[in-house]
Amino acid sequence: MKYSFALAAALAVTSTSAYAGGLDRSGQPIGILFEQGNYAELSLGYADPSLTGSDTLGNSISNVGDSFFVLGAGVKADINEQLSFAFLLDQPYGVDILYGGSPATTMLGGTNATADTVQLTGILRYKFADRFSIYGGPSFLRAEGNIGLSGLAYGPISGYNADFAQDGGWGFVAGAAYEIPAIALRFAVTYRSSIDLDFATTETIGGAPIAPVTTTSSEIPESWTIDFQTGIAKDTLLFASIRYVTWEDFTLIPAGLSGAVGAPTNLAEIDDATTYTIGVGRKFTDQFSGSLSFTYDEGGPDDLVSPLAPTNGSMALALGGRYQLSEKVRLSAGIRYTWFEDALPETGTPDTQRATFTNNDAISAGFKVGFNF
Repeated sequence: MKYSFALAAALAVTSTSAYAGGLDRSGQPIGILFEQGNYAELSLGYADPSLTGSDTLGNSISNVGDSFFVLGAGVKADINEQLSFAFLLDQPYGVDILYGGSPATTMLGGTNATADTVQLTGILRYKFADRFSIYGGPSFLRAEGNIGLSGLAYGPISGYNADFAQDGGWGFVAGAAYEIPAIALRFAVTYRSSIDLDFATTETIGGAPIAPVTTTSSEIPESWTIDFQTGIAKDTLLFASIRYVTWEDFTLIPAGLSGAVGAPTNLAEIDDATTYTIGVGRKFTDQFSGSLSFTYDEGGPDDLVSPLAPTNGSMALALGGRYQLSEKVRLSAGIRYTWFEDALPETGTPDTQRATFTNNDAISAGFKVGFNF
């Protein structure tokens, strides 16, 4: 019995990962490469996190996580029977954090972080035969952000702010896939290289400059993703993935702040992230298919985390569906509920706990429209 690879398209919900794995938002999928014929898609994801807790002085911390949207687009076309290409546009990483409360009476009141990224990737795929293929190509990423440190936890540098002006850099993607179309089996391994960025950085404390505009060098981390799927019964598909991102390689060490405290100071202290997903998809009719999946992000080695990323691992359930609207148009949608593990925001050297975050969650949803042409 031949299965349709399109059965896995019910996973539109993965268009947003809602804080899973460091600053990951899109998961950087490359599934469009395996669509049949010429194809284009547009996707929109939305996440609404609830991240609350209390500081070590007993002050309540209201929700510090802002909701966000993630946009995506892609087009794939065949050149001949062996060669095809795809262009992908996504917003792979980001953060929107703001702590309420007075910096004079709370540990972290006023601390904030924002970061936005956009990435364009071009991929060429070559099929050696029906079963084995390789793919790769360049990617370009632009990023910008702002970080503010505020509250009693930061002592004399409370009121510090760093603005990281937009910069861009090049990297690449490379991978290989093995397929058995008759049973919808596919095993794909994808590598994305790190990307070097140099941010023009403006630093102030209480609004007053503490250094001339300097350059902060940073590295968007490399990642490995393994995707697997196979038919397990008529019209039924098992799928799984593992994604590993080397977030510990990502640093932000502004010169002005480091000079003020007398030592190199990294504003981005994030643990490497490994995220596992497993699920099942089912074709119910010729027009409608659905999926159910479970995702686990193992988090860091302990509960101490940066106040700018106050989560430490998560679990999530996702429900997705796809409807074939016409011969050339299909609609996919999904919803996902995420439980965050407990986390302890810390500052200082040695690491000193400043707050406790427990019983937090997020709701995210995704929508995608696909076109064959």
